Amino acid sequence: MENEGLITTRVPRALEMKSKLFGYELPDLLLIFINLAITNLVFGATSFRYPLVWGTTLILALFLYFGKRGRPDNYIQHLGEFLIRPAYFAAGGADRLYRKFKRKVKNVSQK
Repeated sequence: MENEGLITTRVPRALEMKSKLFGYELPDLLLIFINLAITNLVFGATSFRYPLVWGTTLILALFLYFGKRGRPDNYIQHLGEFLIRPAYFAAGGADRLYRKFKRKVKNVSQK
């Protein structure tokens, strides 16, 4: 039991590092590739395939890259949720989910 010190293990420096690929978060890459696939499916056989398929994908990718620079994680998702929610919340409003219990309780003596 001589020279027993504190037992330590090595830990990576960035445990909560964002998962990024080419400077984009993974949901952003999914959105870019879904846009590319759908526009290619719809406009791939037309003569406007290059501006419609690659142009819209490039514009979306540039918008996401420069629009989200310096913003927190999942900024676009939280912005969309904020814009969809109502602007006014009534504290004393009627509860739409409440339903009154209508069945009588059996085996209880009523006087």
